[in-house]
Amino acid sequence: MISGAEIMVRCLEAEGVDTLFGYPGAAICPFYDQLYHSSIRHVLVRQEQNAAHAASGYARASGKAGVCVATSGPGALNLITGIATAYMDSIPIIAITGQINLEQLGRDVFQEADITGACESITKHSYLVTDASDLPRVFKEAFHVATTGRPGPVLIDIPIDVQQQELNIAFKYPEKADIPGYKPTTQGHPLQIKRALAAIEAAQRPVICCGGGVVLAGAREEMTAFATNSGIPIVSTMMGIGVMPMHSPVYLGMIGSHGRSYANRTVREADLIILCGARVGDRAVAAPNQIAEQAKIIHIDIDPAEIGKNMHVDIPIVGDIRNVLKILAEKVRKIDRGDWIDRVIGYKKAFVPRGADRTDFVEPRSFIRKLSEKMKEDAILVADPGQSQIWAAINFTQREGRFLTSGGLGTMGYAIPAGMGAAIAKPRRQVVAVCGDGAFQMSMCELAAVCACHVSLKIIVFDNARLGMVRELQNEWYGGRHCGTYMAGNPDFVAISEAYGIPARYAANNAEAEQYAEEMLAAKGPFVLVCRTDPETPTI
Repeated sequence: MISGAEIMVRCLEAEGVDTLFGYPGAAICPFYDQLYHSSIRHVLVRQEQNAAHAASGYARASGKAGVCVATSGPGALNLITGIATAYMDSIPIIAITGQINLEQLGRDVFQEADITGACESITKHSYLVTDASDLPRVFKEAFHVATTGRPGPVLIDIPIDVQQQELNIAFKYPEKADIPGYKPTTQGHPLQIKRALAAIEAAQRPVICCGGGVVLAGAREEMTAFATNSGIPIVSTMMGIGVMPMHSPVYLGMIGSHGRSYANRTVREADLIILCGARVGDRAVAAPNQIAEQAKIIHIDIDPAEIGKNMHVDIPIVGDIRNVLKILAEKVRKIDRGDWIDRVIGYKKAFVPRGADRTDFVEPRSFIRKLSEKMKEDAILVADPGQSQIWAAINFTQREGRFLTSGGLGTMGYAIPAGMGAAIAKPRRQVVAVCGDGAFQMSMCELAAVCACHVSLKIIVFDNARLGMVRELQNEWYGGRHCGTYMAGNPDFVAISEAYGIPARYAANNAEAEQYAEEMLAAKGPFVLVCRTDPETPTI
């Protein structure tokens, strides 16, 4: 005999899952009882939303699907923001939730919530399992759907009586998933690739725009080869940061409302834009159709729904970005566009970075530039949305590492749990989370999980006692009326960190921040560095 709960654990083991992030409750207890006998590592988060964020960080660092678990009702509902965050950034996670007994569904019993219905618009697919014999198929399909095509979250909701159901069968996990109607296109259409190559050859001022899809596909080598073989300069969206080393002479930086001016200028002056795995969201391109009117657009994406959604496209190529870029790199001809290359590189060289060291506050932009010099080449930087996100995105010099953030949904409180997940996935790499004081207080409870798991996560808190980016908007659009953006009552972050047993330092200026950063990076375990920041420091 084998129970549904044991089947669940065996399925995870068959998928090679070594870590999951969760918070138990009554409706998921049968699963936890079987997990007790497994070698799978369980990380107890302090709030379920952070389980989803940690699974996201783990997935992005490891290249595998992350797994999070919660009980029914409020536990499952607390996962929603984390699931939506993963959905918007196309991160493969499996969310497993306990549910009340099948016969009680729809009766509004204790801790009942229709989690599959609630998550319908923010998951690639969801399952409500009604028979334990379906579990092997469901888990196989869930991992397949989450990690193939355009990645994303999949929800598996399992009633407690299904977990307790006993079956007189031997456990057998399917070798493959066969889902009618789900066949993602991975090979770009040859005719469209041929048209793209002709357009590239004819262009005088081409530019490549690298998006998060390139990162998700693991296509860094292919993108580098395509850029090198074609001689075309590259810009990136926020989610595409890290594909090209920032010191590369042909990389022009991040575009968008908070991007580099010279990168945006390059896009405006281009006559051909090659969009690679980019959604063309409003923060990346404010007026996409104006851009499309002056330039020919090639859009490569594995999700056909994204092509043409936000910008008119001349040459659509649906396929796995890694496969398409490999073909383009092999077949593209290098054209002499010396004047164009010299012009855009000149824009980059003429730019003077903003923000100089201060003695009365920590200037975050100059500090992040210095921090990147001190960190290892393969370090992972995780940034919370808000001013910290932009300071990190445009001032940290990515080399061989990764930049993780909530780009699509902009979820505050993401950095600490996601950083914890990334550090668990890659324990030998430096992982640094950058937060504002607002975002830090949304997930500082996870300092307990960081300590319990002995995770060497480094956390930088820019403390300006303000919700900085919102305050900036109030200055610009609302006559400087600062309502709800002054963070009165901020605690002593150093004392709180030390209460968790984590070493912490408070830097009042850039010289102290640099000194403590070296101490932080040399520390064996977790470390918190709080930086006193001027509330008037601009985002860019």
